[in-house]
Amino acid sequence: MPEPSQLRDSTQIVLPRETVESIEPRLDEEFTVTVVPEDEDRCRIVGSPVEIKDVSEFLTRRGIAVE
Repeated sequence: MPEPSQLRDSTQIVLPRETVESIEPRLDEEFTVTVVPEDEDRCRIVGSPVEIKDVSEFLTRRGIAVE
């Protein structure tokens, strides 16, 4: 059985709010994800494992580091 943290990592990406704000229109346009403000400095991008993988690749191609 998978660990909860492993499942969580496959369904979300946490980034600085400033980074997400600059790409959010493209994310909304190209992917089925939800952007949730976590606090004043960070946002969480939430979606299915397939969408999160695609978003991760999208971000990486644009030079945005994904943890």
